[in-house]
Amino acid sequence: MTTESNANNGFSTEAQAALAKEARLSLSGWQQEVSRGLEFGLEAAASIGDRSIPTFSRGELPHYAGINTFLKAPYLEDVRKVGEYDVAVVGVPHDSGTTYRPGTRFGPQGIRRISALYTPYNFEFGVDLREQITLCDVGDIFTIPANNEKSFDQISKGVAHIFGSGAFPVILGGDHSIGFPTVRGICRHLGDKKMGIIHFDRHVDTQETDLDERMHTCPWFHATNIRNAPAHNLVQLGIGGWQVPRQGVKVCRERATNILTVTDITEMGLDAAADFALEKALDGTDCVYISFDIDCIDAGFVPGTGWPEPGGLLPREALYLLKRIVREAPICGLEVVEVSPPYDISDITALMATRVICDTLAHLVVSGQLPRREKPAYIHPEATPEMVGDWR
Repeated sequence: MTTESNANNGFSTEAQAALAKEARLSLSGWQQEVSRGLEFGLEAAASIGDRSIPTFSRGELPHYAGINTFLKAPYLEDVRKVGEYDVAVVGVPHDSGTTYRPGTRFGPQGIRRISALYTPYNFEFGVDLREQITLCDVGDIFTIPANNEKSFDQISKGVAHIFGSGAFPVILGGDHSIGFPTVRGICRHLGDKKMGIIHFDRHVDTQETDLDERMHTCPWFHATNIRNAPAHNLVQLGIGGWQVPRQGVKVCRERATNILTVTDITEMGLDAAADFALEKALDGTDCVYISFDIDCIDAGFVPGTGWPEPGGLLPREALYLLKRIVREAPICGLEVVEVSPPYDISDITALMATRVICDTLAHLVVSGQLPRREKPAYIHPEATPEMVGDWR
């Protein structure tokens, strides 16, 4: 049956709606990119029939060429100008918090490399990021190998700078120890506001220390010590399996965090699970931070991670939960962590991370959170030291 006959019979499909959405999208961003390419990359040789092609590769095309920023976005060397963009992607190449398989320091490189496979347009959502938001890649935070605490200080300062500018921060990890300093950086610009944290993972990551240090099993113990990030607003989706230390479970029980296993999610249904996450994360808070550990996905889909665990969420399930959460909550930032390219196969883990990021940005556009006409009210203009207090 053709699309036309579907319409005539009153039968509407997602594809039919997507065709109509695409017709309403602008082409000005693409035209500007072509013009810049011709200006900076020179006009093509005389034998080239398509005169939009430059001599030197600039912009999105070809996907296999050029310098790989995230989605081939402009590289912003002067981070003082980051507030001029709606979204800033930043890498955190840190894996000194890893307790088993290293390699996540190469996560930002791997995600950027495979992101070249994507265009800025999504068919089902009817979103073209190039046309609807301004996106930049600020490169990587300078982390200090073998020194978690100095790296944490660098990460918090960098994230605070991006967040305080008004740009939406997208953070490419890195191991999950960075969850603490990223939240700490955002909290420095929250003033007296509060944030909920929605944490996709197979592991609780709530120990105080591991191997006598604050490692990738520990971010939420320390993040929820900050008054801006109460423990009762921490929601953990997908927890389970044979890699959940009892020390962390004890902390979750004492602090009354909110946990759903994969079985919980599948039995109650995705919509009920999303409702639960939104209710708990938004209870008395002003915004929500998303921490997406790639190992929340079943290990068969994401082999390139430090602690793969079978029995996780299916990609469709995770992406649906993400859609509901992002479209219905004020999202203040996103991190995607634990992508370890040395263990990856055909870049499928890094590609999943890219999909999480691109979908999140699309849902922010659809929900009207991007582009930003002004800074959200929860962003305090001045950075202040985080308020550490009794989590009770």
